[in-house]
Amino acid sequence: MGTPSPVDFADIQGLVRFGYGALTEASFLLLLVRDASAARAWLASAPVSTAVALEKAPDTALQVAFTCDGLRALGIGEDVLAGFSAEFYSGLAGDENLSRRLGDTGANSPQYWQWGSVSNNPHLVVMLYARQNQLANWSQAIRGPHWERAFSVLDCLPTSNLFGVEPFGFTDGVSQPTIDWERRREPRDDELVYGNLVALGEFLLGYPNEYGKYTDRPLLPAGTDPKSTLSPAEDKPDLHDLGRNGTYLVLRQLVQDVRGFWQFIDRQTNSDPQARRELAEAFVGRKQNGQPLLELSDHPIKGIDKEDAPQNQFTFESDSSGLCCPLGAHIRRANPRTTDLPGASDNLFSKLKHTLGFSETSYGQDVIASTRFHRLLRRGREYGTGLSIQDALQPAPPNDASRGIHFISLGANISRQFEFVQSAWLMSSKFAGLTDESDPLLGNREPIPGCPVTNTFSITQNEAAKRQITALPQFITVCGGAYFFLPSIRALHFLVEA
Repeated sequence: MGTPSPVDFADIQGLVRFGYGALTEASFLLLLVRDASAARAWLASAPVSTAVALEKAPDTALQVAFTCDGLRALGIGEDVLAGFSAEFYSGLAGDENLSRRLGDTGANSPQYWQWGSVSNNPHLVVMLYARQNQLANWSQAIRGPHWERAFSVLDCLPTSNLFGVEPFGFTDGVSQPTIDWERRREPRDDELVYGNLVALGEFLLGYPNEYGKYTDRPLLPAGTDPKSTLSPAEDKPDLHDLGRNGTYLVLRQLVQDVRGFWQFIDRQTNSDPQARRELAEAFVGRKQNGQPLLELSDHPIKGIDKEDAPQNQFTFESDSSGLCCPLGAHIRRANPRTTDLPGASDNLFSKLKHTLGFSETSYGQDVIASTRFHRLLRRGREYGTGLSIQDALQPAPPNDASRGIHFISLGANISRQFEFVQSAWLMSSKFAGLTDESDPLLGNREPIPGCPVTNTFSITQNEAAKRQITALPQFITVCGGAYFFLPSIRALHFLVEA
């Protein structure tokens, strides 16, 4: 195919490249299309922020993404919608099997959601970001003459600036994949070495992914795009690529029971402050300041720069038994940091030894899928007020406001990225060869077929039996969610004109 074409940052919504951390105020408007023509008129003039790097961070930013129902409400035909992934087409709620796999059962069931169930699924989300004290004016400024006729507001999700700390009190967002924007990555060269540099096609449609393949997306005959608004597909140049430079966005509203979390841990540790902190850190897999529980690697990891090294230059190969970081800790489940062949180095003898089954790699490592195929780009925001540990140990006052995270992940393959991580790693009671456990933070504690108990947490101890923490309550509850398509700027123009 020759030299890959450079990435057109002006065609990409900025959220893919930037987290907008300097824009400390944010609000997510969940909208229904009331009038399609007015909605298209507003979208045509919406000041959507791009991924072009500026000398100075902007004061405001706007992003827009659509559910499948939303594209349908704009008048997009079923022939086009059928080109999107089956997961996006079907949606997050309404399929009992999917809900079961994702852990959206019991208190997490979509029937209890504030938004996102079959009966109140949003059509689009307008994501607003602004510097401190500028959000209110920005929210009014973007509306314009078409807004009131175009949309009705299903819900408005506010956020809070907790200064990089999530409500349980741990530094958040410290581990992110590095995107190969320069398109130099050759995945076949790194399959035996864990790396943090991930192929561009894992996060943007229209580019090769970690398999060296192009993820399926809507490819349209030239006749359906008479103005040539869309770019030709790299892999099929005779077709116009509606997906290129776009991605899927998963949004889930998570309520965190901060008081329940710290009060449970306090009871388990007899109110000993040091033991309380250490047990909480064992659940998470990191110290409260974001540092890992195990020592950093002496060897550099591709895709991790010097600034991120103190928090991310490590793998779990040196801790296969979970003595430093428990096998079921949250960060270990969310990113196991495994290679295609755990424990096999990049030489012929090591590969052969592993292939023939003579490797000393633990069974738990060997059954975990290679991480590079399942990375998530997270762009979530906290909401609610912060709560110190001492305050969390006190009884809740009347009408105590909820707090939590608006979880946001971006990826080109919903099934292989978000759904896999959620079902096979976070909710699985068999992760890393464990039993009776699910994620200590996100687990819903509901019994599942073949495993009636999922509310334990085990900690490996040196020269002693595992410590078993039992009867974990549910600390995080899902109260809303949806799958969205975050289109490129070209695709947004096409959708408006189609």
